[in-house]
Amino acid sequence: MAHGHDSNEKVVYVGDSRVRKRDPMLPRDYSAYPGKSEAFIPNFLLKEWMVGAVVLVGVLVLVMQEPAPLGYPADPLNTSFIPMPDWYFLFMYQLLKYPYVSGNDFKIFLGSLAIPGLAFGGLMLAPFLDTGKERRFYRRPIAASLMILSLLAVVHLTVVSWTHYQKELTDKNIIPEHIKRHQEMEEAKKAGGGGETGGAKKPAAGAQIVAQDDPGYAIYQKATCLNCHAADLKGKSGMPALRGIGDKYDKNQILDIIKNGKSPGMPPVYDANIKAGLSAADIDTLANWLAQQKKQ
Repeated sequence: MAHGHDSNEKVVYVGDSRVRKRDPMLPRDYSAYPGKSEAFIPNFLLKEWMVGAVVLVGVLVLVMQEPAPLGYPADPLNTSFIPMPDWYFLFMYQLLKYPYVSGNDFKIFLGSLAIPGLAFGGLMLAPFLDTGKERRFYRRPIAASLMILSLLAVVHLTVVSWTHYQKELTDKNIIPEHIKRHQEMEEAKKAGGGGETGGAKKPAAGAQIVAQDDPGYAIYQKATCLNCHAADLKGKSGMPALRGIGDKYDKNQILDIIKNGKSPGMPPVYDANIKAGLSAADIDTLANWLAQQKKQ
């Protein structure tokens, strides 16, 4: 405490020496680090979360505007169905098709767990492994190269998977179930049916199975036709019924469909039936029996 105006007088401060002087709450100066101007936590991270929230809301709006495509109820006996994941998993779906990640248990483990685990684990550990101060990507060649390579790989696998799927549909003359179901609903609306197909096309009114004691009926029970048209000829999983098929096609036309298929959605099944144990004479008998299926 000063008692006069003498500049040499000893000054004694009165107060609790245990109270420490605190630094003002000012943001840290990052001007010494090129490309970085603020603290990562919480300043930069909060901005990233806000941008992520806006993007998420935008995605949700797009999802609500377009209803999800729906096919028919799952049918394990429908051999014409081609399973496909959502678009954001197409790259993983394509990866699992390659021979070095499929075939035995080790390869399946490698493709389904090991490789994805390394990729996503590396992405999670990147902030801890790459601790350099530089933030400009062209001055971080290793990290930037790995990220660009990963992005190119994902895009390539996605495009290849989708292209192969389209080729399969064309080669097998298949219409995707959600498109076929939508077309059937539109046709039902135009016909005054209310727009619901019930999963399978119903047979014509009054159509029944004809000549069940014919040898062709026993051959039908062994044929691959059961996979799509059911044992009672009513059809399943959106496939057409065969009851009353004789009113549309004669024996020769049915044989032609068996051998060459019919658009849309009917692939050739002649070779498949031969492999299933039927002979050419059996298929001829089967075609003759199907031609007898007419309305009564």
